[in-house]
Amino acid sequence: MESRGLSAWVQRRRSGLLGAAGLVIVLVLWQVCTATGVVDVSFSSSPTRIVSSEIDLFGSGTIWPALGATGLELLWGLLITFVVGIPVGLVLGRSKILHDMTEPMVNILYSVPYVMFLPIIIFWFGIGDVSRILVIIWAAILPLIINITAGVRNLDSDYTRVATVFCTPRLRFFYAIALPATLPYILAGVRLAVGRALVGAIVAELFLASQGLGYFVQTQTSNFNMDNAMAGIIILAVVALLLNGAVRMIERRFTHWAGSQ
Repeated sequence: MESRGLSAWVQRRRSGLLGAAGLVIVLVLWQVCTATGVVDVSFSSSPTRIVSSEIDLFGSGTIWPALGATGLELLWGLLITFVVGIPVGLVLGRSKILHDMTEPMVNILYSVPYVMFLPIIIFWFGIGDVSRILVIIWAAILPLIINITAGVRNLDSDYTRVATVFCTPRLRFFYAIALPATLPYILAGVRLAVGRALVGAIVAELFLASQGLGYFVQTQTSNFNMDNAMAGIIILAVVALLLNGAVRMIERRFTHWAGSQ
């Protein structure tokens, strides 16, 4: 019974265990390469040195201001992105006229790297919190809008017909029909938005900030302190994994019905 239970546990977590095994193999190879001199530790650090740096950074409190600054920017950027992006996506998906009018512009803005607009943002808003949050919003809002618009346009026609037959008011249609029916598209867009927002936050800190994790990694790299720089990058990776994991949990909790349709 115990072996069958263990086997079932392994089968349920097979993907996660394989991912963890792959990560461990890479870390072991990295450590071996640095220990044998195949890779110069001065330019790449090593897993054991990174762990030591993480302990120092968190133990001394050095990393907390940078982590707090990036977290606050992300919070505001994502909050504004969701508050603005979800209603806009629903409206653009519902209105054919507005969709046709805005689709070329949305595609152009999504295709052009937002880094190209940094000089314009600096010219208009200066170098400060507002500019950094704008970069995060710019990076995150377009995939969210595109996903939600596609979700509303692919809405089951039965929903629309029933709403028309019962003369459902437009506002009620949005929050009672379109919003729950397109929830899988919305959460897929949220997952894309979270990833791009984190990249946007780091890009903004590289060009427009004197604080944050991106600025911390940049300054540590400039000072050839690769242990701290790699420790900062690992923290960024962990933040990204945690955010993605949180969105996946929400997806499993609220859109488990989508696969059965």
